[in-house]
Amino acid sequence: MTLQELHDSIKDCQRCRLASGRTQVVFGTGNPHAKIMFVGEAPGFYEDKQGIPFVGAAGKLLNELLEGAGLSRDDVYIANVIKCRPPDNRDPMTDEVETCKPFLLQQIELIKPKVVCTLGNFAMQTLLGKKVGIMKVRGQSFQVKDFFVFPMLHPAAALHQGNLNEPLREDFRKLKAFLDRQQEPVPPVEQMNLFG
Repeated sequence: MTLQELHDSIKDCQRCRLASGRTQVVFGTGNPHAKIMFVGEAPGFYEDKQGIPFVGAAGKLLNELLEGAGLSRDDVYIANVIKCRPPDNRDPMTDEVETCKPFLLQQIELIKPKVVCTLGNFAMQTLLGKKVGIMKVRGQSFQVKDFFVFPMLHPAAALHQGNLNEPLREDFRKLKAFLDRQQEPVPPVEQMNLFG
């Protein structure tokens, strides 16, 4: 299956209550061969209208933060755990997350990123499978299957709570440092002379 085929298979999804209130399914956008993927929580008002994740104020902030980390939207793939906008941007319900989670996992499987940056609690808990708070794990990397999960604060959180702006920027600085370390060549193992 390709990303396009997966998209086509869920674009008219009716599997949960969110289908009745959405304009369209917000599948994901970006480089289908990205080494880095960003996963948010759910589409908001503008995302629901345009069908693209992170196009509102949080999207503008994300673009700026990506640039600061030496990345652009063309380099990465961006998706959400939930593909349809919850009413009034409320938190996704557990059954909604469970309904949509297989689609996110299929996206990850098809894209094969090396790093999946989770933005906020819902994405982090969905991919780590742990009910831990974002403040405890943000800016760290966790090996999950064949990729790393890198939890970060959600840009929308920083927009709503000014005191999270600097911690969010710190998360992106830590991401850049982590990515830079991934690029470093592995030093050759020194040959030992066993027959000295």
